[in-house]
Amino acid sequence: MATTSPPPEIDDPPTGQIEPVEDHSAIEEFWDSDTGATTAEYAITTLAACGFAALLVVVLKSEPIKELITGVISSALGLGS
Repeated sequence: MATTSPPPEIDDPPTGQIEPVEDHSAIEEFWDSDTGATTAEYAITTLAACGFAALLVVVLKSEPIKELITGVISSALGLGS
């Protein structure tokens, strides 16, 4: 059983030296459109984390959860009946 892939099929591979591109405007135009993407990703992640934290605060402030947490702490400290 072979563990490697066969080489890709290439009809006409380059045989000589590849010349460098003199005009980089197309490359620069391609990469310029991505400017600020990381900042936007951090902003969305921070917004999602704040929303989750707000939801967690609402849940933890509910009366059943307060009673449950108080019961667990009382039992752990030996104050429960």
